[in-house]
Amino acid sequence: MDVNWRMGEVMEALPGARRALFARYHLGGCQSCAFDDTETLAELCARAELDAGEVLAHLHASHEHDLTMLMNPTQVVEKRDEVLFVDVRTREEFEAVKIEGAEFFTQELQEKLFKEKPSGLVILYDHTGKYVLDQVAWFRGHGLENAFGLTGGIDAWSREVDAKVMRYRVEV
Repeated sequence: MDVNWRMGEVMEALPGARRALFARYHLGGCQSCAFDDTETLAELCARAELDAGEVLAHLHASHEHDLTMLMNPTQVVEKRDEVLFVDVRTREEFEAVKIEGAEFFTQELQEKLFKEKPSGLVILYDHTGKYVLDQVAWFRGHGLENAFGLTGGIDAWSREVDAKVMRYRVEV
């Protein structure tokens, strides 16, 4: 990846890039600092008067950090006895298909987790793993350091661990 990549490509390659850009440079979080998927990273940086090389280095470092907050399905299976699965998808998705033993993320569950601070792993999952990093970062920011996101989400779990978990596609 280089500074000539379009922002849509950057967002696809580095799922936490939007969070990293906003946290450090206040880019991409509101209308005044938004960017378009067709704009290149170099163009965005020029418009914001930032050094594109520095921003790119920050994105790579942030991505490396994000990877430490994820576990793939095989890693999770190895620790299955010490795992609490937390489903952060919609209630409809949860009711349709879920990982055995998973709990749906509610306000009550949130309060319980932060009060009791479980000693085992807390594995958050969404459909494809695309959005779970934000939730993991939030959990960790509130003191739950043993929270991890499931790489590839429930879809990867179905493909790699438990084929009985039905795969599906969300249509908008």
